[in-house]
Amino acid sequence: MFPTDANVIVGLDRADDAGVYKISDDLALIQTVDFFTPIVDDPYWFGQIAAANALSDVYAMGGTPKTAMNLVAFPAKEMDLTILRQIIQGGIDKLTEAEVVLIGGHSVEDKEIKYGLSVTGVIHPARVLAKQNLRPGDGLVITKPLGTGIVNTAIKAAMASVDLTDRVTRLMAALNRDAARIMLNFDVSACTDVTGFGLLGHLSEMVCGSGTSVQVDSRQVPVIAEALELASMGLIPAGAYKNKEFREPMIALAETVPRALQDVLFDPQTTGGLLISVREEQADALVAALKAAGSGDAARIGEIMDRPEEKIWVV
Repeated sequence: MFPTDANVIVGLDRADDAGVYKISDDLALIQTVDFFTPIVDDPYWFGQIAAANALSDVYAMGGTPKTAMNLVAFPAKEMDLTILRQIIQGGIDKLTEAEVVLIGGHSVEDKEIKYGLSVTGVIHPARVLAKQNLRPGDGLVITKPLGTGIVNTAIKAAMASVDLTDRVTRLMAALNRDAARIMLNFDVSACTDVTGFGLLGHLSEMVCGSGTSVQVDSRQVPVIAEALELASMGLIPAGAYKNKEFREPMIALAETVPRALQDVLFDPQTTGGLLISVREEQADALVAALKAAGSGDAARIGEIMDRPEEKIWVV
């Protein structure tokens, strides 16, 4: 039994993107932490990506990140400290872009590099966007294309072009801030961000316990074009297979969905887009607003159904 109290709005009793604690009738804190090993070779861009990834959980809850603390593991005796400085500078620059204050941190010596952040944000207690509040009849909108895990696998195998590597690196480092701000102007019932469990894995988290089901139109899902080509060549990260194995019982994939696209739907993402459940009649307007603000790949990809099976149908 975990310790708790009456002011915990979102805690360990349900899986969500961050914890939320009520401070007063009009203020709650959002708290999250995330860090990982390098996914790109450039230390500065690794720092940017790791910071954007940690901040994303606050955006997914509908909140505004305010402060952050560094979490660092680094082999100081074996590696040049210049690399560490570049990682941290990348994180600082991303925090500056997000208007978030770095107020401290902690570092340890480790054989493997790790970097991330503990982030605190704020939100009105009545405006928290939890994962499992799916509303029947809503449209489902995503803000970024899929395929970063597959492309990163290709990068590690030296099979990705310089242009593709640069595009995907920048995509992973892009904040979900603007998309989060835009969605708050619409009648949104639930939200999460698409990261390590892939689109269908995170959508499964939204469906479980919601009393609803979802239909996804795979033809509308935005995908990095090269990721489909790479997937058809078998460059699939191990995490995609694990995601599929874990969630397969609750997902029905139509035979018409190409195998490569199926793999992309389970592909583990880094700093993927927001996955938003919005009132049906507002879905197209939300997509238009996202595109106008620079999220050119934003798309409506499905709908929430009033079916208690808690399943996902992919057509």
